[in-house]
Amino acid sequence: MHSANSIINRIKHIFVVILALLVYNTTQAQENSPYSRYGLGDLISGQNITNRAMGGFSAAYSDYGLVGSPFNINIANPASLGSLSNTKNFSNTIFDLGGEINSRTLKSNLNGQKYTSSNVAISYFQVAFPISSPKMEKKGITWGSSFGLRPLTRISYKIEKNNRINNIDSLNTLYEGTGGLNQVNLSTGIRKIGKGVHKNEFCFGVSSGFNFGNKSISTRTSLLNDTVIYAKGNEELKSTFGGVFLNAGMQYEIHIKNAGNLRLGAYANFQQKLNANQTTINETFGYDGSGAVLTIDSVSTIKDVKGKIVIPATYGAGFTYQTKNKQWLFGADFETSDWTKYSYYNESDKTTNSWVVKAGAEFYPAKFNAASNKYWNYIKYRTGFYYGTAPVKTDNVRNRYAFTFGTGMPLTTPRQIQNRGEYVSLNTSLEIGTIGNAGTTGVKENSFRINFGISMNARWFQKRSYD
Repeated sequence: MHSANSIINRIKHIFVVILALLVYNTTQAQENSPYSRYGLGDLISGQNITNRAMGGFSAAYSDYGLVGSPFNINIANPASLGSLSNTKNFSNTIFDLGGEINSRTLKSNLNGQKYTSSNVAISYFQVAFPISSPKMEKKGITWGSSFGLRPLTRISYKIEKNNRINNIDSLNTLYEGTGGLNQVNLSTGIRKIGKGVHKNEFCFGVSSGFNFGNKSISTRTSLLNDTVIYAKGNEELKSTFGGVFLNAGMQYEIHIKNAGNLRLGAYANFQQKLNANQTTINETFGYDGSGAVLTIDSVSTIKDVKGKIVIPATYGAGFTYQTKNKQWLFGADFETSDWTKYSYYNESDKTTNSWVVKAGAEFYPAKFNAASNKYWNYIKYRTGFYYGTAPVKTDNVRNRYAFTFGTGMPLTTPRQIQNRGEYVSLNTSLEIGTIGNAGTTGVKENSFRINFGISMNARWFQKRSYD
């Protein structure tokens, strides 16, 4: 009963955090990213908080077998789920929740003007569990699955422009956009342990589900005149879209005698075609006393226009290396996406091929197979960086890079970690990055992002002999 109550209390705490984030997100200033008007918006990191702290590498990452592991769920490569084991991991069910607080500063390379905005958002929520039978595990086969929900892109901008039309009048234009793409996923992975002394391992996994979202963009124009009142015009495009996706990945671990473990990995997010439904509105409008938009006259409305949105494929590959003493982990990835193949209703956008290199490391002070009651020995320290190009091209290809730092801090006692394998961890990462090139005519974005996540594994449906 004590175990059940403990698990219920942990779940309650997680949902309180989710609710608090949702409420806080609706009351705080929203981020304003002018480049999110292109494509389906700004891409959101596809890694969990642990990987983000190490520069984002994830192709070959699998911590289910690592010493002191809180069992983080690898979102990017489903092959890692194959390492979940009913015997090795005590039949643990894993919960992984991530969120972020970010601050973005936009700086014009022409006049030096700055604008700062902030945002709070939930990054993902995933649940994973082993499903292999004892008979399978005796043959060296383990099998795991996961499901979850996460955002993929975010559209959020509001830009005001004032200019003079020759021989006519002054013009005020307001560009505004909201929306984004989200994902519901179901993933599975299977592992085959080889024969022999070193027992190399091969894992393969697939992930599928449904991507869905919406996009609403508007352009409101107003002629500014002291004597003549002109009608204000609004051109607005609203669309909803959705479709099934398919991702796949593999990992291969090599046990190097007297050196450590080398794991190779690769993943592919295959090209996807979303079914879209679009409405276009042209109207005149005004503002009420509270500043809300009121339609005065509808000039034209075109509803329910069917079409396709093509999202290009993404490919990634990398490695991780864990030292023999289990205290150091190193890793690196290379990822590429050909966004020139993106199209919206058969029309291209200002998107281009992008690539990124990610690298990082993790240090775990606790020594392998050595019990310790010192809390600080169970904290994991992480750092890394990434460098590449952004998928949006304006006047030039924009570089993107960042340095990352983070920790994995256990919220359970050393006794629970050592005796039962139960583990609750608070994962954090700090990301300081830049998108844009100095000397171009575009806008440079400096970002400061704090990521935080809770990873919890618990032994469900198992009766204790004693507590």
